[in-house]
Amino acid sequence: MNLSNLKPAEGSVKNRKRIGRGTGSGRGGTSTRGHKGAGSRSGYSSKVGFEGGQMPLQRRVPKVGFKNPNRIEYVGINLDVLQGLTEKFNLSLVDFEVMKEHGLVSKNDLVKILGRGELKAKLEVKAHAFTAAASKAIEAAGGSVVKL
Repeated sequence: MNLSNLKPAEGSVKNRKRIGRGTGSGRGGTSTRGHKGAGSRSGYSSKVGFEGGQMPLQRRVPKVGFKNPNRIEYVGINLDVLQGLTEKFNLSLVDFEVMKEHGLVSKNDLVKILGRGELKAKLEVKAHAFTAAASKAIEAAGGSVVKL
């Protein structure tokens, strides 16, 4: 095999519609634009969601609920994940840098430690937020909780 005999997969490449190439093509005459009206004329462009003057779908469907623009979104990390990290890498401190290093969070994320699982290791945990159960479990294991 070399560059001179490479071909695309069978059926993956289709010819485009050639519009306005005579009546014999089946797409001549008005060239699929119909007769009269704005859509038949050159330079026409419609707005996104425009339905010819009919009330657009996005406006006629009822809106439900409330989206809080001030919501603070956290990435949740459970105690069992922290326990697994400490067993695997023998850690005594888990902070944002450690979590980022091990692929648990991205650089702009906020971290919240959640209470699922069991923590046996004595850990100093630094995060943006903690649930009550998580902070109680960390302190019960002899560790400390530091809010960033």
